[in-house]
Amino acid sequence: MRLKISLLKEPKHQELVSCVGWTTAEELYSCSDDHQIVKWNLLTSDTSQIVKLPDDIYPIDLHWFPKSLGTKKQTQAESFVLTSSDGKFHLISKLGRVEKSVEAHCGAVLAGRWNYEGTALVTVGEDGQIKIWSKTGMLRSMLAQQGTPVYSVAWGPDSEKVLYTAGKQLIIKPLQPNAKVLQWKAHDGIILKVDWNSVNDLILSAGEDCKYKPHEHPITSVAWAPDGEIFAVGSFNTLRLCDKTGVSSVWSYALEKPNTGSIFNIAWSIDGTQIAGACGNGHVVFAHVVEQRWEWKNFQVTLTKRRTMQVRNVLNDAVDLLEFRDRVIKASLNCAHLVVSTSLQCYVFSTKNWNTPLIFDLKEGTVSLILQAERHFLLVDGGGIYLYSYEGRFISSPKFPGMRTDILNAQTVSLSNDTVAIKDKADEKIIFLFDAATGKPLGDGQLLSHKNEILEIALDQKGLTNDRKIAFIDKNRDLYITSVKRFGKEEQIIKLGTMVHTLAWCDTCNILCGLQDTRFTVWYYPNTVYVDRDILPKTLYERDASEYSKNPHIVSFVGNQVTIRRADGSLVQISISPYPAILHEYVSSSKWEDAVRLCRFVKEQTMWACLAAMAVASRDMTTAEIAYAAIGEIDKVQYINSMKELPSKESKMAHILMFSGNIQEAEMVLLQAGLVYQAIQININLYNWERALELAVKYKTHVDTVLAYRQKFLETFGKQETNKRYLQYAEGLQVDWEKIKAKIEMEITKERERSSSSQSSKNLGLKQ
Repeated sequence: MRLKISLLKEPKHQELVSCVGWTTAEELYSCSDDHQIVKWNLLTSDTSQIVKLPDDIYPIDLHWFPKSLGTKKQTQAESFVLTSSDGKFHLISKLGRVEKSVEAHCGAVLAGRWNYEGTALVTVGEDGQIKIWSKTGMLRSMLAQQGTPVYSVAWGPDSEKVLYTAGKQLIIKPLQPNAKVLQWKAHDGIILKVDWNSVNDLILSAGEDCKYKPHEHPITSVAWAPDGEIFAVGSFNTLRLCDKTGVSSVWSYALEKPNTGSIFNIAWSIDGTQIAGACGNGHVVFAHVVEQRWEWKNFQVTLTKRRTMQVRNVLNDAVDLLEFRDRVIKASLNCAHLVVSTSLQCYVFSTKNWNTPLIFDLKEGTVSLILQAERHFLLVDGGGIYLYSYEGRFISSPKFPGMRTDILNAQTVSLSNDTVAIKDKADEKIIFLFDAATGKPLGDGQLLSHKNEILEIALDQKGLTNDRKIAFIDKNRDLYITSVKRFGKEEQIIKLGTMVHTLAWCDTCNILCGLQDTRFTVWYYPNTVYVDRDILPKTLYERDASEYSKNPHIVSFVGNQVTIRRADGSLVQISISPYPAILHEYVSSSKWEDAVRLCRFVKEQTMWACLAAMAVASRDMTTAEIAYAAIGEIDKVQYINSMKELPSKESKMAHILMFSGNIQEAEMVLLQAGLVYQAIQININLYNWERALELAVKYKTHVDTVLAYRQKFLETFGKQETNKRYLQYAEGLQVDWEKIKAKIEMEITKERERSSSSQSSKNLGLKQ
């Protein structure tokens, strides 16, 4: 990725340019100390003077009114706020008419910013005051008072907090009175600029200590791209393009040295494809982001120009050029398809044929996110979320109350073949789950709710819809997994790991990987937590990840290749064993003999442990017995053996469920089959005395059996009965073990007879 700079030979302004702002992706306004406001049209390369301000007004900052306000959508910004050195801010229309001038501060108004909804304006000045105004310019409140000038200000993503500078300190002040104020020392010199991104919730700051990172000159401007993936840094004759993961290191995508003087202000176009900079020598510098790269398997796609992509197949070095009518805004390469959104259309290419793309028009031009699954892809723009098939057919558009699409990114939205998951910004403990085919909430509409704020979510990509799982990381950096299908009963949310910074599912089978503190961990079969949690550690692959330095990020997990971006910007490939993926394939096709043969060939405990869990999940206890024996779990082998002697299939099923820890389900299976004694007995075996007695009383059978076992249990430990219910039912009852044994024997015989009669009626039906 790099910046393609364009700069006119002669500047259009006579004095330094203090601020710039985009109205559309092709139109920009610039303000200068020569009192002129100039409009730039990038399509026609024309410039025109909009208005000449009075000689006593020296502009300092400009911010356009937000494009979308509630349900009223504007195609482009219609007015802006301009702050100036005379202590006023001015509300100016697009045509250059000054609608209102407001006395705001003593001394210069150094910055002014609309909130995301356009309902409030914040201004800061040399007098150290931070003030909140209505959209018509009426003073609402004075938020804070500092002893030093406040050079820069930014709204928090929810428009409930304001970030401002105070010398070397940064301060976050909530609008709510008496709420906690956050303050910290951020720089060794005076802070000149701040920006707070609404998508990734990260803050940028720059100042006279020449940081963002060691530069020769003070950093005079910083700005996030709208999607929060990259940001731009301006200094004297310097324009730098950086990645969000590179904030803590010195790498950047591009470093340009245009002849501009200091760049006092940077503005990103609405679609995030270009930057404009306000320069000290009267120039306005434009820079286009080009040479972005996308990789998938043996294909590499590069954006060579604004409207041109180059596709390279590294296997045979074949090169294809893709030409587009309009500039490319977003692209995604995955699942054997390249999806490209331009300012007006969406193009879908198959990797098998680059010559005939499928093209359809977009409802709104600025696509901010593209996600792909095997069967369909998802587009996010300012208007909503849309699912399309690779044939270009519209599938659905999931919605929920208060949805803000401008703050969604790949960490907060996840897509699989049948499910869309979206993390809510209003309540960060909630995940909305939608059916991809209809766009309606999944199951009975229950939300997935967690006890802590959730940071990142990811759906698994393979398997049946009923087995779909979602993994997520919360603010404590704990990794959890849970089922997506939610009907009535509360689904278990189970912890998989701690100190997990980033995660990814494999695209070919349900293997999960993550970076855990200083370790790279692969969960070869995460569903083990639902089957037999004891053997989960045996199903993991771990290796040291300290070589990837601080804050590495998993970019992709394709086949058995994991790509990690280190904090210095370099990409590292990790190959994991191909055998677990083959095992997943065999098991999903019920090829149990092949699965056992593979494990015998590989001779790894990890493989046998995965096979054991997979076999129990699929109720194939013969394979499970072999696998458990191979990893030395003798007690479990004996338990599986004891299941073979059970007389009915319901009893076997109940014991398999008990094996996986699903006690309530096991009890339900037995009760539905009319095996009340067996349901009571499993509670006795598990010392669930309260439940055992409750069932015996409810079904009016085997009360004496429960009391006898309870008495025997207490005698073994030399204890006296203290439970009131047991004392009540035991009153005047003599335990007769002979009688109880006879009753138990009778129950087992009855079960055996019932099982054999149902089997013979089945056989009779087959003969007929």
